[in-house]
Amino acid sequence: MSHTLKSLVLASFMTFALCAQSAELKVGYVQVDKILQEAPQTAESGKKLEREFSPRSQELDRMAKQIKELETALDKDGLTITEAERRNKERDVQNIKIEFQRKQRELREDINLRKNEELGSLQDRINKAVQSVAKAENYDLVMYSGVAYAADKIDITDKVLKLLGKK
Repeated sequence: MSHTLKSLVLASFMTFALCAQSAELKVGYVQVDKILQEAPQTAESGKKLEREFSPRSQELDRMAKQIKELETALDKDGLTITEAERRNKERDVQNIKIEFQRKQRELREDINLRKNEELGSLQDRINKAVQSVAKAENYDLVMYSGVAYAADKIDITDKVLKLLGKK
């Protein structure tokens, strides 16, 4: 009976130890700002947007140059032309300026929309990479938003960057 009691006590301790061990959480932390700065997808996204909006930006540059040239010509010729010609040229310059401002505003709005689309896509890729690292390394919890402090030993940012192709 003593042998059975010892076995029962040993089994109880082993069960308790296993329960205590399984109660420990494996926690990780990801620095999203670092990922957004260093992920190769961020640079790719920036280049993609630059290529996409470069023609419109160049058109605005040409318009700005045209406005400057017209204003310079108007200042230079302002004393030698008639009042009616001067008013017509001033009106033409003003119309081009209005068109320039409209196109500039539209370009800014379109760029912001596309940046938000690209950021959303990048965030999806980051989330998938975080989930992949967390599952592969058996993390119970991974946080990456609203953390006041996280120890270096739980920082898995470099692992996520590596999965994204950075390191």
